Amino acid sequence: MADHNDTSSRDAAPARTGRPADNLVWRLMKDGLRSQGWVYAIGIAAMVAVAATSALTAWVMEVIIDALTDSGNRARVAGVAVLVMAIFAGKGIATYIQTVAMARAGNRIVAANQSRLYRKLIQQGVSFFTVTDSSDILLRVTQSAQRARALIDLLVTSLVRDLLTLVGLIVVMVYQQPVLSMVSLIVGPLAMIGIRAILKRVRGIVAKELMSLGEIMKVMQETAKGIRVIKIFSMEPTMTDRMEDAIVAVERRSNAVVRLQAITSPLMETLSGFAIALVVWVSALGLFGGEPTSPGQLMSFVTALLMAYEPAKRLMRMRVAVESNLVGVRMMYELMDQDDTLTEAPHAVDLVPGPGAVELRDVSFSYGAGQPVLSDVSITFQAGVTTALVGPSGSGKSTLLNLVMRLYDPTGGAVLIDGQDISGLTFDSLRHRMSFVGQDTFLFSASVGENIRVSRPDATDEEVFAAARAANAHEFILALPQGYDTPVGENGAFLSGGQRQRLSIARAILRRGEILLLDEATSALDATSEAAVKEALRHLTAGVTSIVIAHRLSTILEADRIVVLDQGRIVETGTAAELLQQDGVFRDLFEKQFGGTELLGIETPQG
Repeated sequence: MADHNDTSSRDAAPARTGRPADNLVWRLMKDGLRSQGWVYAIGIAAMVAVAATSALTAWVMEVIIDALTDSGNRARVAGVAVLVMAIFAGKGIATYIQTVAMARAGNRIVAANQSRLYRKLIQQGVSFFTVTDSSDILLRVTQSAQRARALIDLLVTSLVRDLLTLVGLIVVMVYQQPVLSMVSLIVGPLAMIGIRAILKRVRGIVAKELMSLGEIMKVMQETAKGIRVIKIFSMEPTMTDRMEDAIVAVERRSNAVVRLQAITSPLMETLSGFAIALVVWVSALGLFGGEPTSPGQLMSFVTALLMAYEPAKRLMRMRVAVESNLVGVRMMYELMDQDDTLTEAPHAVDLVPGPGAVELRDVSFSYGAGQPVLSDVSITFQAGVTTALVGPSGSGKSTLLNLVMRLYDPTGGAVLIDGQDISGLTFDSLRHRMSFVGQDTFLFSASVGENIRVSRPDATDEEVFAAARAANAHEFILALPQGYDTPVGENGAFLSGGQRQRLSIARAILRRGEILLLDEATSALDATSEAAVKEALRHLTAGVTSIVIAHRLSTILEADRIVVLDQGRIVETGTAAELLQQDGVFRDLFEKQFGGTELLGIETPQG
């Protein structure tokens, strides 16, 4: 029986700790401008030009109207025409430069953040992935990075282009009609009151929307990975219902956010209409009862007022959009600020070459605050000796291998290799001395040859072929459509279980580690392939330290020594013959699994 409970307990894995990000907007802007400052400088310069040409567009209306009313001055009309063409051409060029610069900077920021997130993830220990849903990780790497880019674009565009455009147009309005300008600007405070009421609802809705997106990703992953189980147990309706629930939740919350964002439009439309109506009424009083106003001045003022409406509306909506994107940015920085669950010592040293003796000295381990999985385990695995680990499921066998590979750190005691405490070693020097074949074989979406070579990228083709031959994989590989260049599909979907296992064994053979860790490496092989692979493993284990989680009779009998684990403690050690003479855990397991000791011709005491 597999010892899966040792490594996959979500309840007992170490909890994540994170540092809240202070002033996320400032931090995001600082990170973005620091990495893409010169690109943003170009984009901002272009935005200034766009804002200036927008203000000039409103101002030039006075010149146009005055020139048209003075039709006798053809030279002036021609000059105005050239000026108008220059203003609009300049605005078009500036808009193009702004768009390209912002897109380039934004794409680079997305790529940089996704790279930072992945580097953060890849440095985490196994415990992090044990307690974190893969859908949550995908959401943070994809959606959060995109939200960060959207927020920077929004802030730069709104605070530079829209704000400067609005300021420029207000300057034109005040220059042309100071009194009317004051009347039209009363809409600003009224709009802000409405926007602040909207913001309170946006935060919660967007957070729930992202959670629902994560649920969609989770259901899709479970469907892809568990399609056989889904088909066999007729779970299609159940999975469809789960997906529909998640999709409906995203749709409902997305619609709620859109409604909140869209409500700014009727708010601004109504307030703007009120302001324009008030301006018309006041200007009428001014035309007929106050200081004279030229048609050109009035046209310029009205044009500036109408043009100011769009940037003002975007600035009002900006607060809602900022809150919407800030949820994703917060998720991104939560992951970036996540404490590493397993790190090298500050002054880690390389593992000194040696025979590969492994020692566990008073080792204890538990997942989080759960029950201890290992308790005060002390044992030495001698170099060149094959040791079989035997015990009931959950006895700590897989955990012991994980501690030797330093996928986890013990909560007590120490693990040593050739006398060196592995907690003070560099990860590379430690793991380059090891080969591992797990019960659940994982293959990358690459070719057969690339999957073997991952254990030693500098290996020659001949060395890869030799490893495949030793693992009894060479012949079936040559029979594939493209031989060693044949894609294996996602996690080896194009191969059988036995073929995947043999590639995993070839990978371990190619590694040439002094320490060989096997988690029932032949469990997926047929009898013929198993015999061939076991012969290869006999040669492979010669002269190296081999620790094997054993479930098969042949594996147990071929071991030089057997270590029996029960409830996280070593209860028996010895050879098969020695342990079967005892009325202990090993004999009980042996009789239950293999039907008795008479298979070995061993007489045992009658209890």
